[in-house]
Amino acid sequence: MAIPVGAQAPDFTLKSKQPSGLVDVKLSSNWGSKNTVLLFFPAAFTSVCTAELCDISNGIKAYTGLNADVVGISVDTPFAQEAWAQKEKITITLASDLNKEVTKKYGVLFPMLAGIGDTSARAAFVIDKQGVIRYSEQTPTPKELPDFSKVKATLETLS
Repeated sequence: MAIPVGAQAPDFTLKSKQPSGLVDVKLSSNWGSKNTVLLFFPAAFTSVCTAELCDISNGIKAYTGLNADVVGISVDTPFAQEAWAQKEKITITLASDLNKEVTKKYGVLFPMLAGIGDTSARAAFVIDKQGVIRYSEQTPTPKELPDFSKVKATLETLS
């Protein structure tokens, strides 16, 4: 079960592959200055995940205009994420939760996706500048997308 609204967001540091090399993505680096949208997704190079992250990348100004960073998290390696991002022109930060620790802390582990193993479920969280979860949604199935109108509406209420 996804971590609920009102809970303190578990902090984390994950790796992201950027042109400059592997870099740390630390959730609490936004605390005090920006809101954060975390998007957990099952797997790079899959159709629904590609559509979701491409749509977010194409509409990123809607989120940056609401003082929010968007971070996508999956259990893929940072190298697979980078190859996928380059191929599909995904511009948001992608962070690797290869050991599934952050996925478990947020309560969004999806067991045995298509018989290949445990992955992140599809989920969205809005975290305010104080590190408190203001929106929490895990979709019923990996094929369904979060309600991004509610994500944006939540961001609009945050200062």
